[in-house]
Amino acid sequence: MGKVSGQKRAVTPLYPPIDPFDQRMMEVGDAHRVYVEQCGRPDGIPVVVLHGGPGGGCSPTMRRYFDPNVYRIILFDQRGCGRSRPHASVADNTTWHLVRDIELIRSTLGIDRWIVFGGSWGATLSLIYGQEHPEHTAALILRGVFLMTQPELDWFYGGGAGQFWPDLWERFVSLVPEDERGNLILAYNKRLFSGDPAQEIRFARAWATWENALASVSSNGLTGDSPAEYARAFARLENHYFQNAGFLSEDQQIMARLDRIKGIPGVIVQGRYDMICPPHSAYELAKQWPKARLELIGQAGHALSEPGITAELICTMDAIGQDRTALGL
Repeated sequence: MGKVSGQKRAVTPLYPPIDPFDQRMMEVGDAHRVYVEQCGRPDGIPVVVLHGGPGGGCSPTMRRYFDPNVYRIILFDQRGCGRSRPHASVADNTTWHLVRDIELIRSTLGIDRWIVFGGSWGATLSLIYGQEHPEHTAALILRGVFLMTQPELDWFYGGGAGQFWPDLWERFVSLVPEDERGNLILAYNKRLFSGDPAQEIRFARAWATWENALASVSSNGLTGDSPAEYARAFARLENHYFQNAGFLSEDQQIMARLDRIKGIPGVIVQGRYDMICPPHSAYELAKQWPKARLELIGQAGHALSEPGITAELICTMDAIGQDRTALGL
């Protein structure tokens, strides 16, 4: 499994902002167009960044974990979110469509093997992509592991996290009639896809606020409302995937298929106080993945921006960048 660390780490500065050298809308089929960008060094080590949610979209901040003199950084907005179109659409939008899109991006850009870097839902998608295409996956760098299992959903939408945040949980639950509170994902699904724009936005903002408020270990629970269109895409896509159990064939599919990535090196960076994706999943994953190294970061929650998580991810990517031949890149 490699070393498990609980030490507090110094904050490593982010690399300066990097402008893309290539931006495009890629036709991926099923009437979907996906926004794709490249930045950094065109002949550098290729790394694809998979954002969270589903429905979160990528941002310029995500470029800054990689030395632009070393890496060729590929980011894209997954179907239905960010700059991809149609916006907030769940039609032809499943895990398997996204895996196919990632492969289309790789082949279109002429990349043979790349590092796959993802957090939260992006970690889920990274693992599934690696299991489907190990021949094109040089390494997996994961943050805030989510394995798309029912116990994880029950934790966050069934009252587990609500035991620590009872005030915010009550606010999240109170929008739903009492007789529907036994399945909040389904109850919100009815409102997020009601066809009533005002109701969809109201419930989308409540869905996003519940998650955003718990992202950082330093959170006081106060967050402003997300922009309406962002919240609508984020909540609808996330709810759609959770309502359908991530479109996986079994609850423990990722763990059941770990043999497919047993030869791929991995680094797992996990906040010890992650309220959204508790460390148990990361710990179990690392125990059963021989080439994985788990870094448990003290005084850190879920967010990519947590100082200890930022420091560890930059340290990891810098170390890889110093010896690209170790991964055959």
